[in-house]
Parts: sequence; C-alpha cells; structure tokens
Amino acid sequence: MITDDSRERQVHDVGQGDHLCLAFVDDAEQRRVVTSYVSAGLARGERVLYFADRNAPATVLGWLRTAGLEPDRAVARGQLQVDTVEDSYLATGRFDPETMVNTLRRHVSDSLAAGYAGLRISGEMSWSLRDVPGAEHVHEYETEINAVFAGNRASAICQYDARRFAPSELDAFDRIHPATVELSPLYQDSILSIVPAFRRGERALRLIGSVDYRGTGHLTAALEQALHWSGDVWADMSALEFIDLAGLRALVHTAEQLPNGRRLRIVHLAPMLAKVISTVGWDEHPALVIDTQGVSA
Repeated sequence: MITDDSRERQVHDVGQGDHLCLAFVDDAEQRRVVTSYVSAGLARGERVLYFADRNAPATVLGWLRTAGLEPDRAVARGQLQVDTVEDSYLATGRFDPETMVNTLRRHVSDSLAAGYAGLRISGEMSWSLRDVPGAEHVHEYETEINAVFAGNRASAICQYDARRFAPSELDAFDRIHPATVELSPLYQDSILSIVPAFRRGERALRLIGSVDYRGTGHLTAALEQALHWSGDVWADMSALEFIDLAGLRALVHTAEQLPNGRRLRIVHLAPMLAKVISTVGWDEHPALVIDTQGVSA
C-alpha cells in the first residue's frame, strides 16, 4: 500500500477529521506513534480514548509516563481513558458495528459538551483475528466510521499489527481508511529520506528526494534490511527526484540476492531511469520488475 503524499500523515500532523490506518511491524514503532498521538491530543485539550488489546492498559500508561507525561492526572480528570477491547469494542460480548458506531458518535458529542476541544481515539485491532462473534463485520465498521470523523472535531488511528494480519487483509484495511500514518524513516537527511511503508499489504521502501554518492550507502543498508522481509520487496520511486548509476546498481544487486520466487518490484520509476536500466540490460534479470506507472503485475 504505497500511497501518494496526500494519503500519508506524519503522526504529529494528524488533525481533526482524520481517520487513519497504522500498519506496523515492530513494538517500538507502535509505541512511538501511540505516545505522540495521545500526548498531542492531551496538549490540545482534546479527550483521548484508547482501546487496548495485545498491550495491557497499564503498559500504555507506562509508555506515556516514560515520555514525561502525567497520564494518571489526565485519567483522574476524565481527559484520558484507556480501556480493554472487552470494555469497548466487545462490551456486549460480541462485536456489533452499528452499536460501536453509535457509541463513538456519542463519545464525540459528550466530549464536546464537556468542554473538550475535540476527541481522538486509537484502538488495537488484533482482537478481530480471534474467534469473536461479529468480528467478520470489522471491514463494514471501518467503512461506516469514516463518517463519524470526516468534518467533525474528532480523529482516530486504527492499529494493525502487520506481523499478525495477512497482506490481503492489510491492503483491504488500507483502502478503507482515507489516509495512513507515515512510519519513521529508516534514513533521513536534507537530500534523501528512506521511509518504510506497505504496498498491497507487503512491506516496502519509499524513496523521497535524491540518491547520489552521499546516499548510496544508506540505500544499500535499507535494501539489505528488506532482504530479510518476507514476500516481494517493493520500492516506490514516486517521490524520487534523482538516482545515480551507483544507486541503480544497488537496486539490481538486491534483486540478484533474492531467492527464487521473490521479486524486487520498482514502481513509479521515471521513464528515463527505466530506459537507463533497459539500455544496460539490467531489466533482463527475472527478479527485477520495473513499472513506470505504478501498476505492477
């Protein structure tokens, strides 16, 4: 699910009206996003609701304390509420999307009536993988709650652990949400950013800026990490302004190291650069798939 810039939000840019999907592959990334999102809401005078599943509520509160916040005071005054999914999504003993949508609407109106600047919500969604009555309606629910946030003084980040959800499921949830949370860059300077992302539910790299002699080593390091991922390796070049020959060689070298059956899929590559690869003959490698339009087979 590599997306264009308009569908990605850095967590500190999340605003009222946003309903975002967070797909993550490590606990540190989840913790960073949650801590930033919750702390920003508290600072803005919004009410914050967190629905925990794999992490206990005490764990989430501990994240906030470690970040220098005082979550217990926020809980005591009613601004922060951290519940389990059994007390939120599954409060009736099953998942009823209509009931949950109505509950969220009520939370929005109650928060505003209480004088808060708005409402922000985040929920861990791994519970939907368990044998829970009504869990098959999660896609319907995610679609319906778009209207709860759009144009209203409320926002949400729905959390999907990519280690638990199948790529097809991640892709479906990405398409339902109007936008996604941009993950922390693997590398970033004034010239180049290498950002992990997802495409069609599979892990990917998004290159932003330019790759020259200063960035080739960092690109190589990121690609070496990607070799250890499962599935195909996707590289999104839609925001790439320039890549030199050494950078192209790094891409080809990665394709050469992939085991049989895996591919390095380069999407949104500028036609001129694709022509360079073709002229040299690198595109003949079976593990290298190049697409200049972003619709790769």
